[in-house]
Amino acid sequence: MGDVSMGSWRPTRPVVRWAVCVVVAALVLGTGVPALYDWWQQREARCAEGVTRLGPLDECVGVSDGVGEPDFAFDQHLADIQRRIGKENRRVVDDAEGGNGGESESAGTGGAGRSYVTIAYMTSLTVQSDDSNSEGAVRRQLQGAYLAQYRANRGDQPGSQKIRLLVANTGSGAAHWEHTVDQLIEMSTAGKRQDRVLAVAGLGPSTDRNRAAMRKLSEHGIAMVASTMTATNLTGIPGLVRVAPTNRDEARAASAFLKRHDFRSAVIVQDEAEANLYAQTLAEEFRKVYPDKKHHLPEENAGYDASRPDSWEGELYWITRTLCDEKPDVVYFAGRGKHLMTFINSLANRTCQWRDFTVMTGDDTTNLTPSQLRAAAAKGIDVYYTGLAHPDMWRDHPDAVSAPSAEYFQEGGWMSKTFPSDPRDDAQALMAHDATLTCVRAVRMAAHEGSTLTGAATARMFRQMRGRNQQVEGASGFLAFRNNGDPLNKAVPILKLERDGHFTLDDVVLGDHAR
Repeated sequence: MGDVSMGSWRPTRPVVRWAVCVVVAALVLGTGVPALYDWWQQREARCAEGVTRLGPLDECVGVSDGVGEPDFAFDQHLADIQRRIGKENRRVVDDAEGGNGGESESAGTGGAGRSYVTIAYMTSLTVQSDDSNSEGAVRRQLQGAYLAQYRANRGDQPGSQKIRLLVANTGSGAAHWEHTVDQLIEMSTAGKRQDRVLAVAGLGPSTDRNRAAMRKLSEHGIAMVASTMTATNLTGIPGLVRVAPTNRDEARAASAFLKRHDFRSAVIVQDEAEANLYAQTLAEEFRKVYPDKKHHLPEENAGYDASRPDSWEGELYWITRTLCDEKPDVVYFAGRGKHLMTFINSLANRTCQWRDFTVMTGDDTTNLTPSQLRAAAAKGIDVYYTGLAHPDMWRDHPDAVSAPSAEYFQEGGWMSKTFPSDPRDDAQALMAHDATLTCVRAVRMAAHEGSTLTGAATARMFRQMRGRNQQVEGASGFLAFRNNGDPLNKAVPILKLERDGHFTLDDVVLGDHAR
């Protein structure tokens, strides 16, 4: 038998197994037991780079750039949009490193750049049945954020800094917000300057947990732009602005619309759950503006508590029976969209079938699925809601809305061609686009004339978005902000539920006329 060189010899499988057993035995018998256990736990918990499996639902939470592991998605229905974002991130990074920039998805303008900046879109992406957002809503939000990234990198919003967009999941109900926020905070100071997180868009619905998350991000100097938060008491957090109309704006728009159509008496039905800041402030603001000499409200709201699964559906049932006695011209429903469905079902089975009812509610209605909307329309109750935005607003009010931005959301436009299976009239993609585009504008303003680019410097730019040249050309309106972070003079669409289960644009109430 000839000599066998060590360079060419390969151990047989039994030898490999024996070696592994020896190593494991040594670890078990020695001091390596804790280290081995920790390694195993981390291996089992890892979903992808920067993403960890946590909680009783085994949710993958954390922050992903989609580059190192392009096949990873927080949920299967997000696979396509996360792949697109990851591909664009790879193109941006390759370009900065002198690579070929990757393969282009479609034609676009704007030349190659050598620098990039990092922002993140954060919300609850692994939603469950008790989340206010639906799967479709969060998917469309990521689509809107991607559109803003695309426009900034290869479209009609070019700039010297390209955009690397991270996707951050806080888990169902934002249960793991601290884990994800801590990760973003670490990423705001560590590593290469261009990889540091400067701003976070999205931020989820108006809840106590998301408010806590924003306060912690604020403490660490990270700029924030909320996409769909409307609760009035989410003001004054340093570094935070929001692109959605506030509940004050929505309540005033609803009041103006109802008075114009001669609804003289109303009853407020409110979710009294402590954590539901959206419902609390929507009811409070409507109560402030609706009553006058001709228009009336009962002294107290009709209340239910959606945080009590043992009773809230029963409460809504009995509220509808009371409405037969009170005979209001309109019911103002201050609650989540999923609760609205239960309310409408109960109201459809009311004892006073001879009475017609009209329901006015807020923007959370956009989280209802098409099948839920068709079911609601079949009940024969007139339903209106104050929306966050609508793609057709610019037709009636071209001075209030950017036509080039709105056109991306029109039938046959970029969004329709890129994501043909998703609707665009629920404003989820539109508001996420505007929030992300606001982050982009702030970052580029902060980088002017070689200034030191930080999250805090980025946040300062929100206050400078006033004049015609500085305001953001949003699809929901031209965006400028008050010092407390609220948008200035937001136009609020009024939408009506049609018998086919679709909402149509009925009216637009401009911010300075919503009284």
